[in-house]
Amino acid sequence: MNDAIRKEARRLQKELTEHSYQYHVLDDPLISDSEYDDMLKKLIEIEENFPEFSSPDSPTKRVGAPPLTGFQQALHSIPMLSLDNAFKDEDVLDFHKRIVKNLNREDILYTIEPKLDGVAVELKYENGILVQAITRGDAITGEVVTQNVRTIRSVPLKLHGDKRKMPSLLEVRGEVIIRLPDFLQLNKIRLEQGETIFANPRNAAAGSLRQLDSKITATRPLDIFVYGTGLVEGISFQSQAQMLLALKKFGFPVNPHILPGVTIGSVLKFYKELEALREDLAYEIDGMVIKVDDIFFQRQLGEKIKSPRWAIAYKFAAMQKTTLIKDIIVQVGRTGVITPVAILEPVNIGGAMVSRATLHNEDEIKRKDIRIGDIALVMRAGDVIPKVVKIIESRRKGDEVPFEMPGHCPVCHSKIEKIKLDKSNINKCVNTSCQAQLKQRIRHFVSKKAFDIDGLGNKIVDQLVDEGMLLSFADVFSLEKEKLALLDRLAQKSAFNLIQAIEKSKIISLRRFVYALGIDHTGENAAKLISEQFSNLSDIMETSEERLIQINGIGPETASSVCRFFSNFENQMNIKNIIAQGVILTNDQPIIIESFENIFNNKRIVLTGTLQSMTRSEAKKILENLGADITSSISSKTDFLIAGEQAGSKLEKAEKAGVQILDETRFTAMLKDYL
Repeated sequence: MNDAIRKEARRLQKELTEHSYQYHVLDDPLISDSEYDDMLKKLIEIEENFPEFSSPDSPTKRVGAPPLTGFQQALHSIPMLSLDNAFKDEDVLDFHKRIVKNLNREDILYTIEPKLDGVAVELKYENGILVQAITRGDAITGEVVTQNVRTIRSVPLKLHGDKRKMPSLLEVRGEVIIRLPDFLQLNKIRLEQGETIFANPRNAAAGSLRQLDSKITATRPLDIFVYGTGLVEGISFQSQAQMLLALKKFGFPVNPHILPGVTIGSVLKFYKELEALREDLAYEIDGMVIKVDDIFFQRQLGEKIKSPRWAIAYKFAAMQKTTLIKDIIVQVGRTGVITPVAILEPVNIGGAMVSRATLHNEDEIKRKDIRIGDIALVMRAGDVIPKVVKIIESRRKGDEVPFEMPGHCPVCHSKIEKIKLDKSNINKCVNTSCQAQLKQRIRHFVSKKAFDIDGLGNKIVDQLVDEGMLLSFADVFSLEKEKLALLDRLAQKSAFNLIQAIEKSKIISLRRFVYALGIDHTGENAAKLISEQFSNLSDIMETSEERLIQINGIGPETASSVCRFFSNFENQMNIKNIIAQGVILTNDQPIIIESFENIFNNKRIVLTGTLQSMTRSEAKKILENLGADITSSISSKTDFLIAGEQAGSKLEKAEKAGVQILDETRFTAMLKDYL
C-alpha cells in the first residue's frame, strides 16, 4: 500500500514539475490551470498524510512555510552591481568606443535584454537544488528570502535536465515582477477587502517578497525572468547568449524579447523597436540592457566600484501625462531646505498613480510660471520621481493662482531665510530644532543605506518624534519595548521585533555611519570614499578640508561640509551619545589591529549558533579584521568559541576540550575595546 502511495507521490512531483516547466519556460502548457491545481491538491494531501514521501524540491513547497520572526542577511559571492545609464544614442556610442579602446578591437558583439522594472534577486542552486534566495540589497549583502521565492511558480525548485550534467554550484540572477493584469487584479481584491492598494507593480513585488509569512507571498502573483549568473562551479559559458540559452534549458524563464550577438548599429535600431513594443507588453520595462556578449571580454573589461564596464542600461524617455495642479504646498527637508510640492489630480503614469510632484524651488516655479489651477505636463523622471515639465498655457481659464512662498516654516513657524547659491536661491528654515527637520534626519539615519532598522518606518518615526520619544539620533537606541507597544501602530510582538532590529543595527560599517549622519553634500558614495581613507571615526572628525580634497571624488563643497559638521559641538555630543549607547563602528577595509592589547589577534576562533546583534558573516569579517583565524571545527588548538543561541554540538565539544566560551553579550562587550 505504502509503496503504491510513494510511487504516486513521485509521479505527481515529476509531472507537476514538468508542467510548470512547459508553462513558465516554454510557454506551451499541456494541461489547464484547474487540472494542475487538482494534481497539486492531491500531492499536498499525500505529503500531509505521508511526510516521508515529501522532498525539498516538491512543488508543494511553493504553498508557504511557517512565518519567520525576521530576515537574515547574507553576502553575495560576487557583488550584484548596478548599471551605468545611457539616455541618448550618443551615450551608447561613447560606451561602445570605450569598449573598443579597452579591448583594442572593433568586432564587438552585444546581447540586448529588456530592462525589467522589478526586484533583483539571486537564486543559489547546489547540485541542482534551490538552497537559498537573496535580494540584491546594497549589492554586497542582501536579505534571505528563500521561503518566499519558493512560492513563485516560475522559479524551479530543482534544475531541469540530466542530473549528471548539473553544475555543483549555480547562482542565478533575475528580476521578480508582477505582470500588469495580475497587478490590477491584486489591487482590485485589496480594495474590496479595505486594504491599501499598491502604487505600482514594482512596489507590490517588493512588498510581497518581504513578507515574513510566506503563505501571504504564495497568494501574490509573482513571476521572474532571469538575466545572468553569479558564482558558478561545474559549468562554463562562452557568451551571454549561450548563458541565457543554458539557463532556459535548466528551467528558468528567460525574456523572449532578447537580441543576441549583434553589432552596435543593431543595438540602436533595436532600442526604437523595443520602445514601440513597450506599451503592448504585459509587464513594465524602463529601458534595455546592453551587454558585451563575449564572457572572456567581460572579464577583461572588469568592474568599477558600482557597475560593470561591460554593460550599460539605455533608459527609455520618461512617461508623461497631463493633469490638474490642485494646490502647491511646501515640505521641510532634513537640512531645513523648503521644497514646494504640487498636489495633483491623481493620474496613472507608467503604471503608477501619481498625486504629487516636486517643484524643486521657488526659482523653478517662477521660471515655468506654475500656478495653482494650471493643467501641467507631468513626468516620472527616470520613471521614478514625478516632476512638472511645463504648464499648458493654452488651457488656462484665467482663475489660476500664482504661488507665494510662505515667510515662516509651516511646522515650527520660524522665519524662512533665502540663501543664495551659485545657480539658484533656496529657502531654508534655520531652526535646527524644527520637528520636520528632526523627523527627516531620523528617517535618513534609520534608512536602508544607513542603520537599516527594519520596522522603524516613516510613520513610526513621526509618531515617536511627536510623542517626544525621539529627540536625537541617540534616542533611537534607548527606546523601550513597553513604551513602544503603547503606540498606535505597534503591538507587543512588533515592539519586540523593533527592539531586536535596533540591537542588530548597533554594529555598523564606518561608511554607513558617516552616511547616516546626514552631512550636507555627503551622499552614499562620498561617505564611502572618505571612509576608505581613514581607519576610524576620530581620524575623520579631526581631518582638514585640504586632506579631504586630496581624495579622488571629493570636492571643495563636500570637504567644507564635512569639516563644518564635525567641528560643531552639538554634532560632536550627538556622536558621543550614539557611541555611548553601544554602537560599534567597523571598517570595510581589512585594517588589522596588531597590538598586545588585541585579544583576538592570531587567535583561532569558531563561531556557532545564531547571533542577535549581527550575522555570523559580519562577526567573521570583524574578527578577521582584528587578525583572528576563523575555523569551522573545534580542536585542541581552538582559543575561543563564540556561541549564539541554539549553539548545538560545538558548544558541548568546546566544553569537553576546555576551550574558552564567549556568549554574545561578552563577545560584543570585548569588541568595543578595539573598534
